[in-house]
Amino acid sequence: MKRITYFFGYLIMAFIMAAGLTSCEVTPEDKFIGIQLWSVRGDMNADPEGTLRELGEMGYSYIESAGYQDGMFYNMEPETFTSLVEASGMKFISSHIGRELPTEDTYEETMEWWATALEAHERAGVDYIIQPFMSRSALENLDVLKEWADYFNELGEMCNARGMRFGFHNHAIEFTQVDGTIAYDFLLENTDPEKVFYQLDIYWIVEGGQDPVDYFHRYPGRFLMYHVKDEQEVGASGNIDFRRVYEHADIAGMRYHIVEVEDYNYEPLESVRVSLEFLLNADYVQADYR
Repeated sequence: MKRITYFFGYLIMAFIMAAGLTSCEVTPEDKFIGIQLWSVRGDMNADPEGTLRELGEMGYSYIESAGYQDGMFYNMEPETFTSLVEASGMKFISSHIGRELPTEDTYEETMEWWATALEAHERAGVDYIIQPFMSRSALENLDVLKEWADYFNELGEMCNARGMRFGFHNHAIEFTQVDGTIAYDFLLENTDPEKVFYQLDIYWIVEGGQDPVDYFHRYPGRFLMYHVKDEQEVGASGNIDFRRVYEHADIAGMRYHIVEVEDYNYEPLESVRVSLEFLLNADYVQADYR
């Protein structure tokens, strides 16, 4: 059944291209769309300059990094990496970094790590810091989950003090029930909106058995970013109602939407190109949500 679904998804894409409804009609300049560099991690490791240049040429407007380590981005000083991004015609707006929930013994070291990381991101000119994981320990009971919520609030305070915002990116695991409560709901209800926003991964919330639009209505304004993801290239599966998700962007609070591809039918750079074309040609995707 999945093969059949993909087949029809590709037929739709082929029809769009055959009809001439490609980026020559909807130009890249018309839409402000980002790319998560984890999608092209092999290319970034092999040739960061060439990869960024190609992403900019295909029409991406900004990047979200997944290559921070020890004060460096993809083995470059913060200013050097940002200059490379901007020379490619894009902006460096957000970054995925994270640490586990600290214990009493590791608290000081963990907070020192965050202070160093935030200083590097400040030098790079990054506005949004996103923790992209939560360990299974969060699902032990609500007391542990509350510790995670408190941790995120503290990180949000640290980011706010530097003029940045802190966010959390979900996978499917956060939609598990903990003591009768969905973990993701508990986080939303126990984090301060002034300190913590949510970067909603559209694919993973659906995989978690939930309706993203339901969350937009229950927690309006909390979802500053979408991670626009599908089983493979964006729009190829036909299993996610992207139109409906985008049509509720205002109530969600979405201001940035970022493509991520983790499973591929093509080479990664071609996969992110196909995904961008899908969004450029989607009549329900606005030019800019900022």
